Amino acid sequence: MTQTASSSDLGHVRVTPVQPLIGAEISGISVGTASPAELDLIHKALLQYKVIFFRDQSLSRAEHVAFGEYFGELEVHPLSAHPEHPELLVLDSIGGLREGRQAPSADFWHSDTTFRDTPSASSILMGYTIPPLGGDTLWCNTAAVYDGLDDDLKERIETLHAVHNGLVSFGRHLDTAEKQAAFLERHPPQIHPVVRLHPETGERLLNVNSGFTTHILDVSEDESTDLLRRLFDEVKRPEYQVRFRWAPGSIAFWDNRSTQHYGVADYLGVRHLERVTVVGDRPKGPHPRG
Repeated sequence: MTQTASSSDLGHVRVTPVQPLIGAEISGISVGTASPAELDLIHKALLQYKVIFFRDQSLSRAEHVAFGEYFGELEVHPLSAHPEHPELLVLDSIGGLREGRQAPSADFWHSDTTFRDTPSASSILMGYTIPPLGGDTLWCNTAAVYDGLDDDLKERIETLHAVHNGLVSFGRHLDTAEKQAAFLERHPPQIHPVVRLHPETGERLLNVNSGFTTHILDVSEDESTDLLRRLFDEVKRPEYQVRFRWAPGSIAFWDNRSTQHYGVADYLGVRHLERVTVVGDRPKGPHPRG
């Protein structure tokens, strides 16, 4: 299915879904010089498709930052910042699985910074140097995941809250107890609803992820472990996912509130991407925690 922009002055723009439940590719827009009408279309497409893709883009770092700022205030990553543009997160890695080295990719399902009181709203990632094979990224639609749960499980998790801790994923980069303690002082664990309401669309979203969620509150340890296992497994279903093959000049723009993503660490050679991230709000569920 191909969707064409309805406004007469945007007839040059095409929005093409790439999977039934998530993802669309947008062509006809130069991101670095997008008009207000084009930016409005991008925002609407993001809410509808959860992650949108652009090809063959050429923009400076300043333009990358400016594009992100149209959608909100940009955050600075807790572990890394670009010296000239602090809002930019540089993702540099050298893959080498066949040589016995694990590529330092985000090879686990997660939503960005849910360990914060206000997790990221959205992210815009651009590819520069891409390995000849591998290094794809996958996204999962967490609204579809929630919708696909059976009614008993939906009812069970509707009022529950869970703890999110940044050390689950970032602890491996903080090699001393002192560094980990300093991180937790700046970013203490947060309690968020297991089911989140999207602040713009009102959709119910699964809001636990294997990258940062440690346990569910107000249930036994065994039940917490069982519920998280079941929910994490649902995210892995291919029916809810889209897989993106990177190329230089490609951009992926995703709604962090309604997706999780996974960076596949199956490549050899250099992989260089850069990202800006829009500050989000505190997640709200259908039922406040008593």
